[in-house]
Amino acid sequence: MKGIFISFEGTEGSGKTSVIKQVEKYFTAKGYHVLVTREPGGIRISEMIRDILLDKSHIEMDPKTEALLFAASRRQHLVEKILPSLERGELILCDRYIDSSLIYQGVARNLGIEEVFTINKFAIDSNMPDRTIFVDVRPEVGLKRVFKTPNREVNRLDLEEVEFHKKIYQGYIDLMKRFPNRIKRIDGEKSIEEVAKLAIQSIEEIL
Repeated sequence: MKGIFISFEGTEGSGKTSVIKQVEKYFTAKGYHVLVTREPGGIRISEMIRDILLDKSHIEMDPKTEALLFAASRRQHLVEKILPSLERGELILCDRYIDSSLIYQGVARNLGIEEVFTINKFAIDSNMPDRTIFVDVRPEVGLKRVFKTPNREVNRLDLEEVEFHKKIYQGYIDLMKRFPNRIKRIDGEKSIEEVAKLAIQSIEEIL
């Protein structure tokens, strides 16, 4: 049986990573083989690209370079980790996927959603998530979390102006309207237990 591919999206500080840990724990206890991974990253080559992308000293990076690097990282991650996991029939929980590029580079960097989508279609072929969970947290709430959380990685994207993060948030809201059957919103400003429960319910709808 083919596996199930779930991606998680949200603004910086939305709590996706914490939610994924709770979801993994729940489905593992239910007997599912669960793979947790992330983008950019997840495998050696893609983690190396991640280091380049998120390095705070790389302020001169061109937006198109950024978009291409994300797509390159995504391609290697897909063929080396996600596709084999799907063939094994596993439940994949991926912290970010193609929608992050559509929003961060397509909307916030003003490259255009269609242009960035084209780059990524070349990278992923037709391999889209079965469901995408948007953890809805307003940017002002998320950014407060980022800078309050001890030991959290503060990267190049975290340091963008507030307007950049507001564009990202609105971009996700608009993207949900474009893909209503795939992208499902959950309220990320509730307690971690409540948010995880909502995510679990959304995933169980398609299992």
